[in-house]
Amino acid sequence: MRRAAHQILDHPKVLDDPIALPIIGAAAEAELRASTSRLAARASRYMRAFMVGRSRFAEDQLAGAMTRGAQQFVILGAGLDTFAYRNPYGESELRVFEVDYPATQAWKQERLAAANISIPASLRYAPVDFERQSLADGLQQAGFDARVTTFFSWLGVTPYLTADAVTSTFRFIAATPAGGGVVFDYGIPRECLNWKQKLAFDYLSKRVAAAGEPFRTFFEPAALTAELRRIGFSRTEDLGTDEINTRYFKDRADGLRVGAGLGHFMSAQI
Repeated sequence: MRRAAHQILDHPKVLDDPIALPIIGAAAEAELRASTSRLAARASRYMRAFMVGRSRFAEDQLAGAMTRGAQQFVILGAGLDTFAYRNPYGESELRVFEVDYPATQAWKQERLAAANISIPASLRYAPVDFERQSLADGLQQAGFDARVTTFFSWLGVTPYLTADAVTSTFRFIAATPAGGGVVFDYGIPRECLNWKQKLAFDYLSKRVAAAGEPFRTFFEPAALTAELRRIGFSRTEDLGTDEINTRYFKDRADGLRVGAGLGHFMSAQI
């Protein structure tokens, strides 16, 4: 919904996504268009900027991985991600794997069918129930080639998992061929925040807990960078609020930018 709102409200677009509105459906689009004043509120702009910024960052980092020989792109926790349906590289250059919980993936396919969005030949769905199978098994069953340079996108997921689950996924990615890597976003521990940020943190924590998906894991940036290097990643890039705004939201007339300082973007290269 926030990526779709970006297509309506914000100019120029940080993430140009013509699939975002069709995939949410006509009723949801009408709701957005009727809620422009609410969506213009500062907190809403901050959240929208963070979400479109992280998708843009992931796709920018994917472009870099393509120059290093990446031939596969794995989207972990794909949700309603739309990259596969506007893939500029084509089937011969880049195969895309969407990994998600089976019921969520089935719901997404219903949304795609309702919007008459075709499934590209370059896309493979990898339904994975992590209580029953591993990420490696789910990808293998979908046709993933572990010998090929691969880039991973993991957005909006790590705060909701245990630290062990996050670390095991990093290890899996780090074991794939050189040239690939991963982009993900992560939350900062509450004790590292100032008092204003703690208020925003507490509000957001209550919201996600009420929705049944409480925050579980946070990372201090320097410690996370050191851990990624220890696991086997050769190069990392960490963007906090100031760096995100400088790269993607500088000199905008509409005031769209990331605020609050609760989350970072991270890229780690193999």
